[in-house]
Amino acid sequence: MSLDWAALTDGELAALSIAGRQAAFVEIMHRHRQQVFRLARACIGDPDEALDIVQETFVAAHQALPRYDGERSMKAWLSTIAINKCRDWARKRKVRRFLAFAMPIDGQVEAVVDDQVAIDDAAADRQELDRVTRAISTLPMNLKEALVLRTIEGLSQVETAGVLSISEKAVETRLYRARARLLEKMERSQGVERGAA
Repeated sequence: MSLDWAALTDGELAALSIAGRQAAFVEIMHRHRQQVFRLARACIGDPDEALDIVQETFVAAHQALPRYDGERSMKAWLSTIAINKCRDWARKRKVRRFLAFAMPIDGQVEAVVDDQVAIDDAAADRQELDRVTRAISTLPMNLKEALVLRTIEGLSQVETAGVLSISEKAVETRLYRARARLLEKMERSQGVERGAA
């Protein structure tokens, strides 16, 4: 008789995974991969890099699973890990930029960034989503994390405070500031687009 993995709680899946049932962790990944991807993409703005963050998040989660509290929300726990992976990525990126600037390699070919919208992204709603995602990714990390966790991932204020290890009032303040900056960025980018048209 086989288990119905979809009927089990996250806590039960975690316990079975710790006991060596690989299919239990596969179910955890299946349930939460989209949420982790959305969070990573919103934080760093690059879907390809976000996929790497998702992979790193689940590798770290698998290794840390014995420390998971089955009473805690798996979504919040994975969000904490993903946020930490995004922070690591941002730190590494700063170091790489500094080193590339400080020590250019002879004969280095500069990567050309294609700013053109892909054909399958031609729909107006897709372009708007990409524009908002890019704008969110440019926010300071502390504002971006609170905004993504609360508005995109739908964590409660209490859960968001727990993930970020800050007070609920700090979450509220960061959300207010993030929304204000995001609105400002969106209005500025619309003004630039209108001016170019």
